[in-house]
Amino acid sequence: MAGRRLAQLLGVLSLSATDRFRAAVEGSLGRAGAHAAALVHLRAYPGDSLQALAAVLGVSQPAAVKVADRLSTDGLLRRRRGPDNRTLALHLTVKGRSAAAQVLADRESELDHVLAVLDSGERERLEPLLEKLVAGLAEDRPGALTACRMCDRTACCGAAAGCPLQHTVA
Repeated sequence: MAGRRLAQLLGVLSLSATDRFRAAVEGSLGRAGAHAAALVHLRAYPGDSLQALAAVLGVSQPAAVKVADRLSTDGLLRRRRGPDNRTLALHLTVKGRSAAAQVLADRESELDHVLAVLDSGERERLEPLLEKLVAGLAEDRPGALTACRMCDRTACCGAAAGCPLQHTVA
């Protein structure tokens, strides 16, 4: 019974936190769905292809094209010739990098609000438990990139402990 309750509490927390930061991010970006994750991912991995972006977002290639088209129309994304001259490389514009930074700031603000009920000692005890849970989310680089598609890599990978999903830094 205790295990079921723990799972339910984690589910409620996960869903509520996601709802909070999705609303904040979509409100500031003015776009719903995968657009924010595309910006955050391309901020960390400039020059990725549409195929790579589709895999990270967990959408079809036509859906990734639509996301890229909308971001391009909004002046946030530019397509360039890829390294093999067959694919297109996706790069954020200055406006796109600014929008990605705002997405991350909005996300962080909402997550800080969720964590505000914990004192500093509780936060210190929670962090290694969360690291362990996150480390178990993916076994390979594609899975890690999908799990971390909304991650602020400067906060996570720049920390002394590093990214719990080491596959994102390869």
